[in-house]
Amino acid sequence: MTLDEQIAYLTKGCVDVVRTAELAAKLERAQAEGRPLTIKVGFDPTAPDLHLGHTVLLRKMKHFQDLGHRVIFLIGEFTGLIGDPTGQSKTRPPLTRAEIAANAETYKRQVFKLLDPEKTVVDFNGRWLGAMTSEDWVRLAARYNVAQMLERRHFRQRYESGQPISMHEFLYPLAQAYDSVVLRADVELGGTDQLFNLNVGRDIMPTYGLEPQVVMTTPLLVGLDGVEKMSKSLGNYVGVDESPNDMFGKVMSISDELMWTYYELLTDLSLEGIETLKVAVAADRLHPKRAKLDLAARIVTDFHSGQAAAEAEAWFEQGRKRASEAATSAATTGELPVVEVVAGAAVNLSRAVADLGFAASATDATRKIRQGGVRINGEKVLALHWQPPRAGRYMLQVGPHRMAVLEARRVDVRDEDPRGGGV
Repeated sequence: MTLDEQIAYLTKGCVDVVRTAELAAKLERAQAEGRPLTIKVGFDPTAPDLHLGHTVLLRKMKHFQDLGHRVIFLIGEFTGLIGDPTGQSKTRPPLTRAEIAANAETYKRQVFKLLDPEKTVVDFNGRWLGAMTSEDWVRLAARYNVAQMLERRHFRQRYESGQPISMHEFLYPLAQAYDSVVLRADVELGGTDQLFNLNVGRDIMPTYGLEPQVVMTTPLLVGLDGVEKMSKSLGNYVGVDESPNDMFGKVMSISDELMWTYYELLTDLSLEGIETLKVAVAADRLHPKRAKLDLAARIVTDFHSGQAAAEAEAWFEQGRKRASEAATSAATTGELPVVEVVAGAAVNLSRAVADLGFAASATDATRKIRQGGVRINGEKVLALHWQPPRAGRYMLQVGPHRMAVLEARRVDVRDEDPRGGGV
C-alpha cells in the first residue's frame, strides 16, 4: 500500500484521529527504519463476554496487524480494580481480583477469533502499576492538575451538580496514560467514550521524554434495536461466542438503514465497495435482503467459517419458508388471530404484542422483545418497530406458545382519504 492507502485503511470508520499528520509521519518513519509501530489497546475485563460492539475496536487492531505493526492487547487487571468512571453519573464499583481474573481468561480466548495470536502481545497492566510505590503515584499525580481533570465532561457535570467524585477516579485516566508511557505506545485505540483518557496519555508522554501517541477512536456500535448502543443489559447484542445460526438470524433482524453502518464497522469491505452496494440497492439492481444476507455471511465467516455461514443462511431461509407457510395455513383456517398492517410501514411491535394480550403492557412487551422472546417468521426481532417488506402473511410468535398472523396489505392510493388522513 502507498502511504495514502495505509492512512485510508487505518482510519476507515474512525471518529477521531489525533492527529492524522502525526500518524502519517510515524508510518513513514517506521517504514524507513524497518520497525513496526506499537499499537496499544486497553480492555478492562468488566464482563466475561464480548459482543460485536467490542469487535469494532478489535477489527481496527487487526488492520494494524495486517500492515505488519505490533499490537498490544492490554488487559486492565489493575485499572479494573479502580473502576472506569467513563460515562458514569456516580462512582463505579470496582471489580474483585477473582472477577477480573475470570473475565480476562474468556477475553483472551474470544479476541483471537479476529486477531492473529502470533502477532498479538497480551499483557496485564498490574505488572507495572501494581509494583508502583506511594512515591511513584505521587510523582505521577503531579504531572496533571485538577483543572485538567475537570475538562472531562462527566467529571465537570458531577462536580457542578454536587455529586461526589472519589479521588481514586482521578487515578484511572492517569493509570491508563502511564500504561502508554511504559509500553512506549505510538498509537492508542479506544471507543469515542475514551477520548479524554487517551488524550491524557498524549499529554503526559512528553513529560517522560517520549513522543506523544496518536489517538484514534472508533464509534460505539448501535445495537439491533437501531436506537441504543449494543449492550447485553439491553438485549440488543450479538455475542462473539454465539452459534452461527443465532448470529446470522440476529444480524438479519436489523433495519436496512443500520445495515450500512454494520458493513462499515464490522467488515473489511472498503468504503468504495460499500458505496457500490448502496448504489446497486438504490437502483434496484440488488435487493436489500441479498445485501443483508451477504453482511450476515461475512460476519459469521469471521467468527466461525465460510461453511458455517453457508449453512446458517440455508437454515435461515428454510425457517422463513416454514414460518410463512404456517402463517398462510393458520390464516386460512382461522386458527390464529390476524392483525392487519400496511406493507412497507413501521409496526409498533410493543403495542401490537400488548394489544394481542401476549404481554401485560407495552412496557412488558418491550422487555420481551429486547430479551429475544419475539419472532417474526422464525427470526428474532429485537427492534421495537418492524417493517413488513412486502404484502403477505407473517407469523408473529411471542414465547413458545403465543402466535398471531400479521397480514400486510398494500395501500391503494385510490383508497386514501382525499383530505390526506390515512385509509
